[in-house]
Amino acid sequence: MSEKQYAFHYDSASCSGCKACQIACKDKNDLPLGMFWRRVYEISGGGWRKEGEAWIPDVAAYNLSIACQHCQDPACVKGCPTGALEKRPDGIVTIDPERCMGCRYCEWTCPYGAPQFDEAAGIMTKCDFCLDLVAQGVRPACVTACPMRTLDFGELEELKARLGGTADVFPLPPEGQTRPALLINPHPDAARAEGLGADTNNREEV
Repeated sequence: MSEKQYAFHYDSASCSGCKACQIACKDKNDLPLGMFWRRVYEISGGGWRKEGEAWIPDVAAYNLSIACQHCQDPACVKGCPTGALEKRPDGIVTIDPERCMGCRYCEWTCPYGAPQFDEAAGIMTKCDFCLDLVAQGVRPACVTACPMRTLDFGELEELKARLGGTADVFPLPPEGQTRPALLINPHPDAARAEGLGADTNNREEV
């Protein structure tokens, strides 16, 4: 059990989808082409419905900014055969590059697709909550970069008390699966997105 649990808070209702968080993460961590530790998903669906003689737009569209959730019950840690993945006392899940053999089991077990394989190094990589910045009392790069202030960072219970939120937002996996350290204020469209057949419309980017 972690002594405390750092977490992300994300206000999907206010996110413009500018991807500044994604770019800041990539720049700060000097990630290679095609690798994103934070990804902004564009969710949309729906169409038109007829009411009498009128056609009414019935659509849902919103963004989800997702990184490693540093889950309270991380599947990646359980699935690592070498013990390279570890959950620290502050709740942050890390990868030890010296112990990682690049088997990709963590990638397969993570329901959020957070661990990513570094072809050049032959090991797995992922968001580490900007450990170096947090140690200096500075917020993660993605949080600082957001122009809409939709991202926040802190201890899970403090964020929950101050900002509320849930991790059960379509199309993310059920919260109970890994107990992610993530709180989201859902966009108003999220409640009806699944019924409208919404899907991720930028898969080639994420």
